[in-house]
Formats: sequence, C-alpha cells, structure tokens
Amino acid sequence: MLLCTALAAALLLAPGCGRPADRTPDGRVIVTYWEKWPGFEAEAMQAVVDDFNASQDRIFVTMTNISQIEQKLLLATAGGNPPDVSGLWSHLVNVYAEKGALIPLDRWVEEAGITREDYIPVIWDLCRHRGFIWALPTTPATLALHWNKDMFREAGLDPDKPPRSLAEFEAMNERLTKVRLRRGGETVVVRYDELTDEEKQAKQFEILQLGHSPNEPGWYREMWGYWFGGELWDGESVITTACEENIDAYTWYESYPKRFGVRNLLNFGDSFGNFASPQNAFLAGKVAMVLQGVWMYNFIDKFAPHMDWGAAPFPSADPARLKDVTIIECDLLVIPYGAKHPEEAWEFIRFVNTQAALEKLNHGQRKFTPLRKVSEGFLENHPNPYIRTFMDLAYSENALYVPRCTVWNEYKDEMIAAGDKIFTLAATPTQALEHVETRMQWKLDRVLRRWELVKDERLSEWAER
Repeated sequence: MLLCTALAAALLLAPGCGRPADRTPDGRVIVTYWEKWPGFEAEAMQAVVDDFNASQDRIFVTMTNISQIEQKLLLATAGGNPPDVSGLWSHLVNVYAEKGALIPLDRWVEEAGITREDYIPVIWDLCRHRGFIWALPTTPATLALHWNKDMFREAGLDPDKPPRSLAEFEAMNERLTKVRLRRGGETVVVRYDELTDEEKQAKQFEILQLGHSPNEPGWYREMWGYWFGGELWDGESVITTACEENIDAYTWYESYPKRFGVRNLLNFGDSFGNFASPQNAFLAGKVAMVLQGVWMYNFIDKFAPHMDWGAAPFPSADPARLKDVTIIECDLLVIPYGAKHPEEAWEFIRFVNTQAALEKLNHGQRKFTPLRKVSEGFLENHPNPYIRTFMDLAYSENALYVPRCTVWNEYKDEMIAAGDKIFTLAATPTQALEHVETRMQWKLDRVLRRWELVKDERLSEWAER
C-alpha cells in the first residue's frame, strides 16, 4: 500500500502538460508531508491521509517516510526547501522554534476555536514554547511499569498485585532475581534473597534472571530523578542536576552494581538480544519488570503473544507524595518555516486533530488520543488491555516530560555519561551529578545570554509569521 502511494505521489509530482509541479492533474494543491514513522505506524497515518484526500477536492497530501527527520528537517528548512507539514517529537519543539525553523500556529488555532480545554492539559503544554503554539498533537505516549505475571507466580508473588512503593518493588526485585553459584562443592541456582550475607558480599555468582534492571531498556536513565521528586532545571535559568532528590535517585541506581556486582550485571546485559525481537530481555523472560511505554503492547503482541503481563504506574520513592509519576511525550505535526503551502498544510493538521481522525490514528498505532473527549468505543475496542492506565497517567499531576531547555541534547549526553560512571562505581552520585550541573549551567548561561540579545526581535518576528 505504501509503495503504491509513493508511486502515485511520484507520478503526481512529475511535470507535464504545462501544469505546476505542485498541482495534481485535476488542479489540487499537493501538500508534501514528511513523517518519521515506518511500518504499521506509517500505515495507520496513511489511512488518515487517505481519508483527508477523499474528504475534499482542493488539496492532496503526499506522505513520505523520512529517517533521521530531526536532522533532515532542519537542513531542508535552512536550505529553503522544507516540506509543507512534518511530524516531529515534542521534545524538539523548543529547539526548532528557537532556530527559526517553524511557523507558529496561533492565528489558525484561534480562528478554528481550538483551545487547551480540548486536549489533555499536559499534551497541549508540549505544543507551546515562549507563549506561542508551534504544533498540534497526534499520538501521545506515557510510561508505566510492565511486569511478567508468570514470573511473579513462579516466585510466589501475587501476579495481580504490582508493587506500590519503591521499597516493595526492590523486595520483589530480589525475590525475582536468580543466580548460579558454587555452594558446598556443588553448582546451585537460587534466588537472590536466599543468598547468605557472605555470598551477597562476595558476589561470586552468575545472574540468570533479574527482577529489574534500571538499564533495561535504559532509554530514561537521565530522568530517574522524577520518581524521587527531582527536577533537572527550574524551568527558567537554573540547572538542578545535583539536587537532593536526584542524588537519592542515583544512589538507588548505584545500589544495583553494589548489590549484584558491576561485572555480573554487564555480563548479564550482554546476553540481551535486540529490542524489537523475541530476544528482548523482557519478552524473553530474563527481566521480570521494566519501565516501558504504551507502545510495548505492540512488541508483546508480535514477539511474545502468550505472555501474561500487566501494566501499572511505576512505583515512586514516596507514593503518598509522588503518585502516578510518568514521563509523557507526544508526536506532533508542525509547519516548517518556508513551507510553500502553509494554509493547506494547516487544513490537513486541523483534519487530523478531529476526534474521528485521532481515534482512528491512535487505534491503528495502539496509543491513546490526546483529546479530552474520547468515545467509549475507542476504549472498549482498543487492542491494548491497559490503554486506560496509560491514558489516566497522562492526566496525573506528576506527568512530566523532557526539560524544555535548548541545551537538552547536550544535557542528556552528560547525564548518560554520569550514569555510566555511577553504574561502574567510577564516581559517586554526588560527584557525577555535581560535575554535570557545573558544565550544563555554564552552557545554559551562555545560551540565555544570547537569547537576551535577540529576544525582542525574535518574539516580534514570530508574531508576524
């Protein structure tokens, strides 16, 4: 289907008979749309594109899958040849906006009567930066604890009762962890909580199964502080990497190599297969509990369809104060600066943000709609049995996201490097986080000084776009 669509688009774009290259043979304006999704996610969006094209006779949208879109879209915009509309991740909105690569949507949004009240509040906030609306959402995602119920049963745990606190989580973790070691001249396999104090101290064992690893999949290592009440910056000008809550979080992170042994964990991690495969550590039954997104259902369904699993909020260090902590991200649609057909691009974005289109798209991608208004049919017929859990997490007051500071890409790299030092016991949490804070504060200060020099001009320019 996608190949046929791409071929049709190529034919439409081919010049001929004296018509403009951006018109179809019947005179419709061709809107070029770049999207990062491959596979079934692209197919779900293509179905919405097809619905839009069939809904009117003035505009024809052609969707093209673009890898590394975060780089190519900037290059195309800088070169003066961007697409008319593009998919983008929410954590890049502020970066693209400040580089002058996007057109604000405020005028169109206001004319359409679209407001924050139409959306899950935090998702609307992800579309805003410095008082302007730069995007509208398509498919949101939250993170939750996923657990293997069969592994719970085998360990003597109630498979329908996930941990509610981090202390309970770690007790389950040790019960779910299996190791092999020499004992009394024999090789035995025991649970970690069955080891003697001397055996735990010696760490002369091989890990066969873990209850949990904070490095699996390791995509959110820089934000573990959220589950301890930590922040990475104050939202304005101060980097807060080394705050007490973040140090607590990475002290918990450090407890893994201290308990299980650095080399043992590294060797165990080497046995994991590719994420999108049956050898995935969680899907293969090597790790019993993981922090994963709403998309994980798709991989369970494809590679481990018989797994008995559950999803619930990942437990925090203080459940009374920090309830339903999650990280939220969202795929968005933006209009790049220099787009040839911004008005027509907006018409497409507006269509995608209708209830019917968003429910069709998110059902196809097995996610939840960003709109407050949702049909019971969408929820009742959704293939993910825990879709309400993920959607409810989006409404949590502790639904948090990637820091919206323009130095985040560098900040993230620094946090990953700090995590590696902590995990290998090459630095204490305090040492590693203070080092990051010092470096990133200097970089943020430099960026903010530059912003102050251009702020008035930039805000005026955005208001006129």
